[in-house]
Amino acid sequence: MKARALFNREEMLEMNRKTLLERGVTIEEIAEIAHMQQSKWSDDISMKDCIDSVEKILSLRDTFHLLQLGAEIDRLTEENLIREPLREILNADLGMFGIDELFGLELAGLYGTIGKTNFGDIDVNKPLVVARLNHDGKSDKHQCHTFLDDIVGAIAAAASTRVAQIINEREARKDPSYQEIKLDFDL
Repeated sequence: MKARALFNREEMLEMNRKTLLERGVTIEEIAEIAHMQQSKWSDDISMKDCIDSVEKILSLRDTFHLLQLGAEIDRLTEENLIREPLREILNADLGMFGIDELFGLELAGLYGTIGKTNFGDIDVNKPLVVARLNHDGKSDKHQCHTFLDDIVGAIAAAASTRVAQIINEREARKDPSYQEIKLDFDL
């Protein structure tokens, strides 16, 4: 049987969820970062909106490709299947490498400039699960999270931005002159 290359959004969400769990990350941990980041700006943030947003981000094709590729590079590095000198660069999570941040910027950029700004904040401050992944990847040569810490941070950044968009949309609909327009897409 020929392997498949295309998957629907539900399948991509489930494969991404499985990959994250295999790498020690839950959707709820990512949602915590989105919640923490957006709570600075609004008291009207629910964990449900954050979890829903993380799941939405995980169902996107670009996210699927970036997460699956990044997690696979990290795994291959752990198993010493990446050749030197790249293996040591990845194991060290060398600051000047930068390709992992490109993955993060691309993913967070799915939600525009604010998504990228939110990613920058997370990448610099390394909250919660991002800090754990970064620490574990640098302190234990049996674990490599060079790509995963940035991808997880970017998913949180995109989810945080999506939550802000949802809140703004709810506020805009309170305007008495608001007229419902049916769109062919969703946030």
